Amino acid sequence: MDGDRRVWRQCLLSGAVFAVCMAGTTLPTPLYGLYQEKFGFSELIVTVVYAVYAFGVIGVLLLAGNASDAVGRRPVLLVGLGCAAASAVCFLCATGLGWLYAGRLLSGLSAGLFTGAATAYVMELAPSGGGSRATFVATAANMGGLGCGPLLAGVLAQYAAWPLYLPFAVHLALVAGSAAVLLRLAETVRERRPLSTVRPQRPGLPAQVRAVFGPAAIASFVGFALFGVFTSVSPAFLAQSLDVHNHAVSGLVVALAFFASTAGQLLVGRVGVARSLPLGCAGLLAGLALLAGALYWDLLVLVVLSALVGGVGQGLAFRGALAAVAEAAPVHERAAVISTLFVVAYAGISVPVIGVGVLSGPMGLEGAGLVFIACMAVLVSTAALYLLRRSAAPTRG
Repeated sequence: MDGDRRVWRQCLLSGAVFAVCMAGTTLPTPLYGLYQEKFGFSELIVTVVYAVYAFGVIGVLLLAGNASDAVGRRPVLLVGLGCAAASAVCFLCATGLGWLYAGRLLSGLSAGLFTGAATAYVMELAPSGGGSRATFVATAANMGGLGCGPLLAGVLAQYAAWPLYLPFAVHLALVAGSAAVLLRLAETVRERRPLSTVRPQRPGLPAQVRAVFGPAAIASFVGFALFGVFTSVSPAFLAQSLDVHNHAVSGLVVALAFFASTAGQLLVGRVGVARSLPLGCAGLLAGLALLAGALYWDLLVLVVLSALVGGVGQGLAFRGALAAVAEAAPVHERAAVISTLFVVAYAGISVPVIGVGVLSGPMGLEGAGLVFIACMAVLVSTAALYLLRRSAAPTRG
């Protein structure tokens, strides 16, 4: 019993390190308005600064997503913490737009290094038979960390001094503590190889996966796009349209979406993998409808409901999508297929978000948001209809 407790303690500590890193990726969310005031840039630039993060994640996933399998989990995670620390330093030193771009790119690199390696590390540190609980720890650490970032920054920016500096100083201290914790944890990769053996992971899509991959990829793209819009422009909408200037409230609204996603992923165990993807699509569609109502009628309660409903839908859809494509893929090509799904998903938090920024100039933030919602609704409805027809096909036969 004592042995199990010690093992679980290591598993939980690795999850805490995971959460600290992911919190740094969303830390600037409630602060973009303050940066706009300080540096005088447009809403388009806000979305570009935000989207740079996705390019960092995609680059690492493709070029070094499997590095921890070769050199070990801890070395890769320590490099990820180094990137997170460098990102915080960039924001602390920010005297212009270039620092923000650099900070976001480094943040994306840290998330890309952590996404696969930390998930595997948390599960490997769990005791025998604890796979289900370890999966919960990894999921909660990932999405919970993403939610804690804007909440922490919003509270500090609203109720403490130095709003553009204190959140990053606190995160830098947390990263330093996480590195100290990580150095005391065990390495789980027994047979390590040189870094030179790591090869880029080429996205792949075998023929037998394509029928499953289409709706899974669309649902993942829409879910991440919804999160991208929430984390990049929702604080501006709250301030401009709803006269909500409290940074803590802005951070909380964004955090609710990530916390709801965690709940949605946990619901997959109850509803089953087969039903989670269509139910997730329905949740995403409902979240988009609520967001459209919030933009049209300028109602804070609909923004909150959109975050909650859309977040649950994203969690259901993405975990269902991962399970579906992993099951359909041949074992020797599974990693390439999952990498392809992640590339599509992270494209969702870059391309549509920049599109909203481009349209916000001529159409205003509300008009751009409604165009975005209409496009995403068409995509997710197409995926849902395909899934319904596919599930009904055996009955007709």
